[in-house]
Amino acid sequence: MHATSSFDLSCRRCVRLARYLDRVRQDHPAYHAKPVPSFGDARPSLLVVGLAPGLHGANRTGRPFTGDHAGRLLYATLYRHGYASAPVSCSGDDGLTLTGARITNAVRCAPPENKPTAAEVGNCNAFLAEELAQMPPGRAVLALGAIAHGAVLKALGLRAGAYKFAHGAVHALPGETILFDSYHCSRYNTQTGRLTPAMFDAVFRSIREHSAGVSHACR
Repeated sequence: MHATSSFDLSCRRCVRLARYLDRVRQDHPAYHAKPVPSFGDARPSLLVVGLAPGLHGANRTGRPFTGDHAGRLLYATLYRHGYASAPVSCSGDDGLTLTGARITNAVRCAPPENKPTAAEVGNCNAFLAEELAQMPPGRAVLALGAIAHGAVLKALGLRAGAYKFAHGAVHALPGETILFDSYHCSRYNTQTGRLTPAMFDAVFRSIREHSAGVSHACR
């Protein structure tokens, strides 16, 4: 289910990324190789924001964090905490659903070497701002990495320097938004032990505790 927005699968506002995906489609005709839409609940209590689609993951399958290493820990953790209907997301048509959560990226197109430029993050920021605006009061946002963290602040019109990124940090933002920070669940971070399943679980426990408090306050 997709929330209503101006997001466009034919978007080519980032010339470098558009040309890169043109070449990817030539090499991999079966790949999605277009901007990747958000996935999950249309009005979630939790929005997970990653960096960008992986070349052979979301760029291939058309679903964020699906079909690559980074998605293994994310979907398994979402499942353990009651957000996902299954612990593994392998394809865009595998039947997996999210309840109360939605996944997106700071940049919707796969960038060369998984490194978007600041201008490309800025070009995609309006889409993220729309996602945030459609969330209910008391929204929780999980930023996976410093770039996602900065993109969320930019989308909310806030200064990046006012809220420093750190794994496990929790920021109370204007507009009844709570921003949770985590290291990105990339292959590098998980294989080097910079981010462990226990560390990721701890972040999600904090999110669940926040969500439970919001639900109690609304009764």
